[in-house]
Amino acid sequence: MKSFAVLGLGRFGRELAIQLSRQGEDVLAVDRDRKCVDDVADDVTRAVTANFKEEDVLEELGVSSCDVVILSVGSDLALSVITLMNLKSLGVKHIICKAYDEMYRDVLLRLGANEVILPERAVAAKLAARLSSTHLRDYLMLSEDTAIEERSTPKAWCNKTIGELRIRNRYKVNVIALRRNTETIIAIEADTLLLPNDVLVLLGQTKDLQEIIDMA
Repeated sequence: MKSFAVLGLGRFGRELAIQLSRQGEDVLAVDRDRKCVDDVADDVTRAVTANFKEEDVLEELGVSSCDVVILSVGSDLALSVITLMNLKSLGVKHIICKAYDEMYRDVLLRLGANEVILPERAVAAKLAARLSSTHLRDYLMLSEDTAIEERSTPKAWCNKTIGELRIRNRYKVNVIALRRNTETIIAIEADTLLLPNDVLVLLGQTKDLQEIIDMA
C-alpha cells in the first residue's frame, strides 16, 4: 500500500482521491472548502479541511511522510507555486501538479515538480487516438511524447513472429505484452507468433505509435 495526499478537491482531485482509495491506497484528501471535504470523507482514509498553502499546516498534516503528493489546484498558479515550494521545503518525495496550461506546466517543472499533468489534454489525446482507429482498444499517455497503446494485431503482422517483423527496429515501438483470449502473455520473445485475434500492448513515442494506429 502506498500513501497519497491529494491537495485540492475539485472535480479532478476528488475523483483521483476516490479512485486511489478504491484501489486500496492510503489517501489523505485536503481542501479549504469544508463541503468539498465532506463530499469525499466517506470514500478516503482521511479528509481534512485546511489551508494547505501554509508550510506549518502541511507539516502538521504529515504530508512529508506520503509517498506521493498530488497538488490539484489547476487554475490558481500563485497557490500552486507557494504550495509546491513548501512541499519541496518539507522534503516530499514525489510531487505531481495539475496545470491549467503549458505556461503553468513549465513554471511548475522549473520549480521542482516531479510531474505536471494537463488532465483535459490527456483525456482529449486518448479519445482522439481511440476515435481515429477502429483497431485501437485503449491508450495511455505516459508523458508528452510517450504512450502505451492496446490494439488489435494488424493483418500484415498475423501469423508472423516478432523476430520476422522486426517491430522494434522497423517501427521503433516495443511489444510489451499481448492478450490472447483470456490469457495475458508478458514473456515476449523473438519467436513469439502473432495470431489474428491477439491484442497487442505497445510502448513507444506517440509519433511512432500513430503509424501503428493508422495501419489497417
